[in-house]
Amino acid sequence: MSLFLIAALPFIGALLPGLMIQAGRNTCSTWTGIISLSALIGLLVHAPAVLRGEVITASVEWMPALGLNASFYLDGLGLLFGTLILGIGCLIILYARFYLSTKDPMGNFYTYLLLFQGAMVGIVLSDNILLLLVFWELTSLSSFLLIGYWKHLPEGRQGARMALTVTGMGGLALIGGMLMLGNIAGTYELTELLEKRDLIQADPLYVPALLLILLGAFTKSAQFPFHFWLPRAMAAPTPVSAYLHSATMVKAGLFLMARLYPVMSGTAEWFWIVTLAGLITMVLGALIGIFQNDLKGLLAYSTVSHLGLITMLLGFSTEAAVIGAVFHIINHATFKASLFMTAGIVDHEAHTRDITRLGGLRHLMPITFIISAVASLSMAGIPPFNGFLSKEMMLEAAAHTYLGDNHWLVPALATLGALFSVAYSFRLLIHTWFGPVRDDYPHKPHDPPFGMWLSPAFLAILVVMIGLFSQALVGPLVDTTAASVMGNGAHPHAHLKLWHGVTPALYMSGIAVLGGLVLLALYRPANGLWHAVPRPDAKVIFDAIVGAVSSAAAWITGTLHDGKLTRYAAIFFVFAVLASWHAFTGGQGVSLPREPMQADIIPIIAWFALIVGTGVTVFYHRHRLLALVVLGIIGVVISLSFNYLSAPDLALTQLSVEVVTIVLLLLALNFLPEFTPRESSTARKARDLIIAGGVGVAVAALAYTVMLTDFAMPSIAEYHLANSHDLGGGDNVVNVILVDFRGFDTFGEITVLGIAALIIYGVTEGLLGSKVRLSLLERTPNHPVAGDEHPLMMVVATRLLLPIAIMVGVYIFLRGHNDPGGGFVAGLVVAIALLMQYMASGYDWADQRQRYPYHATIASGVIIAAITGIGAFFNNMPFLTSDYGYFQFPPLEKFELATAMGFDLGVFLAVVGAVMLTLESLSRLAYRRGDVPDEYPMDINPSRLPKSEDH
Repeated sequence: MSLFLIAALPFIGALLPGLMIQAGRNTCSTWTGIISLSALIGLLVHAPAVLRGEVITASVEWMPALGLNASFYLDGLGLLFGTLILGIGCLIILYARFYLSTKDPMGNFYTYLLLFQGAMVGIVLSDNILLLLVFWELTSLSSFLLIGYWKHLPEGRQGARMALTVTGMGGLALIGGMLMLGNIAGTYELTELLEKRDLIQADPLYVPALLLILLGAFTKSAQFPFHFWLPRAMAAPTPVSAYLHSATMVKAGLFLMARLYPVMSGTAEWFWIVTLAGLITMVLGALIGIFQNDLKGLLAYSTVSHLGLITMLLGFSTEAAVIGAVFHIINHATFKASLFMTAGIVDHEAHTRDITRLGGLRHLMPITFIISAVASLSMAGIPPFNGFLSKEMMLEAAAHTYLGDNHWLVPALATLGALFSVAYSFRLLIHTWFGPVRDDYPHKPHDPPFGMWLSPAFLAILVVMIGLFSQALVGPLVDTTAASVMGNGAHPHAHLKLWHGVTPALYMSGIAVLGGLVLLALYRPANGLWHAVPRPDAKVIFDAIVGAVSSAAAWITGTLHDGKLTRYAAIFFVFAVLASWHAFTGGQGVSLPREPMQADIIPIIAWFALIVGTGVTVFYHRHRLLALVVLGIIGVVISLSFNYLSAPDLALTQLSVEVVTIVLLLLALNFLPEFTPRESSTARKARDLIIAGGVGVAVAALAYTVMLTDFAMPSIAEYHLANSHDLGGGDNVVNVILVDFRGFDTFGEITVLGIAALIIYGVTEGLLGSKVRLSLLERTPNHPVAGDEHPLMMVVATRLLLPIAIMVGVYIFLRGHNDPGGGFVAGLVVAIALLMQYMASGYDWADQRQRYPYHATIASGVIIAAITGIGAFFNNMPFLTSDYGYFQFPPLEKFELATAMGFDLGVFLAVVGAVMLTLESLSRLAYRRGDVPDEYPMDINPSRLPKSEDH
């Protein structure tokens, strides 16, 4: 099975539970299980090749210019984690079928679970750093949905927010670190990056990248001081807890450290940070876990401790430690998933997880007791279970590790952590299952149905089998995985067996077991001492930090974002000018090798007119109509400037845009007061004048510098001029750029134009029946209104000009590929002709003769442009690549046809539809109360009302 399909199956399958739940809970869980099982089988098909040392790859270019490719690869490390994710996922799906209540929306649960599973599979199979980051963030989002699944519980919502906040913060740090790492290596492909150890570790950015990457890994894997979020996630349903703690969420950080181990490990920075973080987490998590009364709380802190154990081993940077870490990842997944599921069974049957209210359950739940006992003894490191083997390997590695010149600190703390682990494991076992049967259980417990204990029982069998036959069952997988972790051609060999002789690890293990039992015997006074000693509450600290950050954000927002555009513009412009100046000059002066040209009298006059027009607009901006007229004059001058500079296309477009915008703005001004109220104080005006003047000078200086600077690289214009005919089939370079070279930009522009028109329509639709519209229409005009609403001369002239204007528009459209014109200008010309009909004869008369809705015109334009672009795929060319050819049909001369004409037609329709829909939307607001019959409510679209012949 392709790696792409393996990674995609959970995401595709996430669509099924919401549908299959309609057929029943069994059908929903069965199909969900089939999806995970199919992905697992597809993964295991590659297992023989991977165990032989081969690497399975699959890659498709996505954004090669950015180094972002959809590339996956499967080695020993990916096989191990993928098998755990999908294998335990199948067991969790079976378990959840019987655990979830009929009141729980099972379809939602399985959808979230598959999304989370897909994100985790994507992480462990990704060969591209950027793709890995995408999946990494998906795990945070999907785990948020899973942890907060019981959203009616406040602790569930709080736990989900805390997990998302902590892991999301780490994710942001990880993004920065991974980008640094890719920049150092010169590649974002992991298969290439992992071969550049010396280059990466010699770079000055190695330490910053290491810190950021470890921050991301530590937050995800709940390492000190970020361990507090994991126990809070216990408010999730037990299937979620079992999955997150054994094979997925928290293991993602371990996977990341293992994946980057070949290039990041072996340095003093790696050793001290990773080892100390793991060591502290292991001891602290185990100590806190001893005094937890909640079964899931105890198991959560035990997970924190074991994650610290694995992290510490990776920090040692030795072959034996890597093998121990890999082996313990397997063992921890088996016994921890089993323990969480048995804790869920106890909660499900006894209606409590409080250890102080339990005891004696072995008589009432014998099957569950056996499963829990096997897993608990493995967690405590008691032979012959698998946890004993990896615990011994950890102690052996710790016995040979020094912190500085100290040779006893690491072994002592490792033994202490193992001692605490024994204490909480036996407390879980003895205080829950042993003792007399009580008569005050919240609910009389008994063993659950077969389907509920099958999954933990299967894992308990694995615990025993791996303990007894570890070398045969998992030895090759451990060797292959350790080789993948170490990289650089390493060939480690694990010696997995119960008896290694009399070694320091054996003495340390004995001390840990005896000490743990003694501590458990002294639990009552130890518990009293633990609760008597004051200690910080992580949740209180977290809430205080979040509250402080929120308050600071509120203050900054209130100070900078006061709702006034002038303040936003001032901040943006000042920052943009300063940053741009620094970036442009690099702190150095700018030399200008070219001499300025002598200006003729015409450009000087145009420049003077622009200055005068701009000044008049600013000075008289409160007089809306006058400001609009002057803006129109400025637009005309700019059009003439384009024409003077041999840019007739731009001149024609600018002039058409000016006409359309002036007409529409005049219509909009009908609903506004004639004068803008005074709002700015003299001090604010002075400030704005200084900022605006500075920005203007900066932009002018930039333009002046660019025009007088010789650039080493040739201008893109030279490429367009040289290739517009050969590649685009057109002699009008501007049009070829719009419909071919940069067709995607144009496609986006017409889409945005259509969306803007639809938004205007939506806003006016909401105003049609509102009091706002009535207040606008009942205003008394500032000046007398002309008696003749539709002057006869204008009516006759516009109707005569309409066919002529449409013919001109068609002519401009057809000639646009080789001469000034094109779909955009043609659309504006036709829109102007239609606008004139509305202006001359009135909205009612024109709307009666409208045959095609403007919404459909916009949609047709965008669809035609898209279809034209998609057609390039059939020619094995990129989207919107045009093609052309020459044809001759007697008696016509040979002429050219280009696929760009179809794209231009889409532009034409989108422009006409957007302009006319905007006009129609504004015109509908102009209906006065008397224009609408009383029998029609005010929110009825007036354009759909019966028309009167009097209008």
